[in-house]
Amino acid sequence: MAANLSSVPTDALLDEIKRRLYLQQVQNDEKRLIFIGPPGSGKGTQAPILKDEFKVCHLATGDMLRAAVASGSELGKQAKAVMESGGLVSDDLVVGIIKDAVKAPQCLKGFILDGFPRTVAQAQKLESMLAADGVKINKAVQFVIDDSLLIRRVTGRLVHPASGRSYHTEFNPPKVPGKDDVTGEPLVHRSDDNAETLKKRLEAFHAQTAPVIDYYKSKSLLAQIDATKKPEEVHSDIRKSIGFIG
Repeated sequence: MAANLSSVPTDALLDEIKRRLYLQQVQNDEKRLIFIGPPGSGKGTQAPILKDEFKVCHLATGDMLRAAVASGSELGKQAKAVMESGGLVSDDLVVGIIKDAVKAPQCLKGFILDGFPRTVAQAQKLESMLAADGVKINKAVQFVIDDSLLIRRVTGRLVHPASGRSYHTEFNPPKVPGKDDVTGEPLVHRSDDNAETLKKRLEAFHAQTAPVIDYYKSKSLLAQIDATKKPEEVHSDIRKSIGFIG
């Protein structure tokens, strides 16, 4: 028996239709995204949410390299040898590891790539690798945030070493200054969470990634997201930039 919807407000019906269309898109569409942004810009907050929502995998370069080494694969052995010698893992080797990673079952509907590519040459190698499988990047999402705010975000971070719980002196302070909310144990600043170190990292990041941003912009694949907004607003903006309803 069909439901009687005559008493349901039109706005409520439209909202439900939009919701169902959005869920249908999420379930049916594959997504291959690149996240570009400096440390502290919010990539690590958004990636797990979108990973679960879109049923894709989150591929962070460092994690992939460690997983490849741990797996004992041929590529992993090559990467291990390079890293143990103090060298830099080549672009071809990283792209090969990504190629293996995206074949995992959890990557069947796509991926969020975080930390790669960092140069135009890497972007071109990634593009060629994907093209060989008949697929391509859907969107490169740039997390835009002023360096001064980023420095405030990062230098104010406090961590409870035993649990990994994190706080912020300004944005998420503990109940008792300098103490973990759960155990009451002291909180610490990470050694690299200081303004001088961060400024150098940001300078290097901007110099390295500016050409990559221009590369994806020239291909009409770049979405620039205001990362100073609240996390839920950033999440909404990313969804809209990918072309999803809601």
